[in-house]
Amino acid sequence: MTMKKWAKWGSIAFIAWWIISRPDSAAGVVRSGAGGLGNAAESLSQFVSAIP
Repeated sequence: MTMKKWAKWGSIAFIAWWIISRPDSAAGVVRSGAGGLGNAAESLSQFVSAIP
């Protein structure tokens, strides 16, 4: 296996372990990321609306 595959599978295993061991924390990260995307979309919308 190449190093890239090892890193990929190691990352997947770590994320799975993290979700199983700390589901509240994992949900908080997802919620935070979704909120950030919402804020970015709103800012982009305001910018486009402000263009004459």
